[in-house]
Amino acid sequence: MEKIRQFFRLKDRSGKESSRFICSPPQAIRPFNSEEKCRRLSWVTIFKVIKFYSLKFHRMMKGTVKNQSVLHGFEAPHDSKEEVLVESLRKMLSLDGLVLQKHNDYHTLLRFLRMKNFDLIKAKEAFLNYLKWRREYDVDAICKEFKFEEYRELKICYPHGYHGVDRCGRPIYIERTGSVDLNALLQITTIERFLKYHVSEQEKTLSWRFPSCSIAAKRHIASSTTILDVKGVGMSNFTKPARTLFMELQKIDSNYYPGTLHQVFVVNAGSGFRALWKVLKAFLDARTLAKIQVLGSNYTNKLLEVIDPSNLPAFLGGNCTCSEYGGCHFSDKGPWNDPDIMRLLQEMIDAKEHIHDGESSAATTNENTRSDMNNICIKDVYDVSPAEYTRLQGVNVIDKPLHLKLQALEAALKDAKKQIQMLETSIEGTKMVLKGLGQHMEELLGKNI
Repeated sequence: MEKIRQFFRLKDRSGKESSRFICSPPQAIRPFNSEEKCRRLSWVTIFKVIKFYSLKFHRMMKGTVKNQSVLHGFEAPHDSKEEVLVESLRKMLSLDGLVLQKHNDYHTLLRFLRMKNFDLIKAKEAFLNYLKWRREYDVDAICKEFKFEEYRELKICYPHGYHGVDRCGRPIYIERTGSVDLNALLQITTIERFLKYHVSEQEKTLSWRFPSCSIAAKRHIASSTTILDVKGVGMSNFTKPARTLFMELQKIDSNYYPGTLHQVFVVNAGSGFRALWKVLKAFLDARTLAKIQVLGSNYTNKLLEVIDPSNLPAFLGGNCTCSEYGGCHFSDKGPWNDPDIMRLLQEMIDAKEHIHDGESSAATTNENTRSDMNNICIKDVYDVSPAEYTRLQGVNVIDKPLHLKLQALEAALKDAKKQIQMLETSIEGTKMVLKGLGQHMEELLGKNI
């Protein structure tokens, strides 16, 4: 402690020690016309820098533990090569100054890497476009505020919905495309509202359906099985409104929700659909096409290979009718409606949001700290005119050597953060060091202010 006292003591030009500490509370700046040299540093600024990084490290460590132990409890070991590429993508994003508070989990980044065949440059560009789209389309607001009152009516003219899980635990999406009445749909709602509804359902699948299926299956689930019943569909169905809707849906799903489709069964495909399929294939990428099987009327055995009869509607060869809901496309049957699973999932989501809130708070604190640091004027105050005295009101004055030490301290703390992220074994020790540093600085503040 004595060394710290000596370090912060000032000396006047005669070499005598001053009884005033450099970290004492800033006093009003006044003109000097004597030999006295005054260099003042706001202790609040120094303490804010130290406290910010200590708090930020603590939140980072807390978030890491929760993410590993709670949110990803059903994951199998990651592929080592993919893990390296995901981390490389994270570093590329951070080098651009992008601090990800959401959508930065391993599987989200991996989906964009797979989308671009693990080309880091292209994956980064696709991911940035995804974030830009979320901001411009206001996806978060859609999830929280959008109300689709036309839901029940839409289900009648456009039979579709999630219904149970396949034998591997993936959610099943079923659409009776051949029964769609597009004219009635456009009388019930608009294409714009329908697209918002589609986005809200995609977000619900990412946030609720996949995680709940993961809990039920006790393995990581991040893709779905889709069945399209195209009975009666042909070239005549591909009208201008149908093309517009198809193109918009395809753009959203392929660009912003890549890798969420495991396999597609197109059933009851007649000659009319097969002619249309030649046109539609031109709008689909090779990765998506490889997941699609076009089947005729003898499809039941193929579906039963991957889906239990209890999860397959009767009109597709299963034994489920969901009569209590008015039909399978109204039921939204699946683990995401299990009360116990939903309660556990809600706790997991609340924990994740708490982490994000902490990161947002830390980011705000960082901006405020930077603002305070920019308000520091480095100046030797020997002669200050009345006009300059007025300008310097509210500005902290700091001596150059100590400012450089403060910069070095900030750089060292940033470097420590990087080391913590790389060395998981150092987590607990680092937390203790930072806690001790905060306590020590608080003690110093209490004794010397």
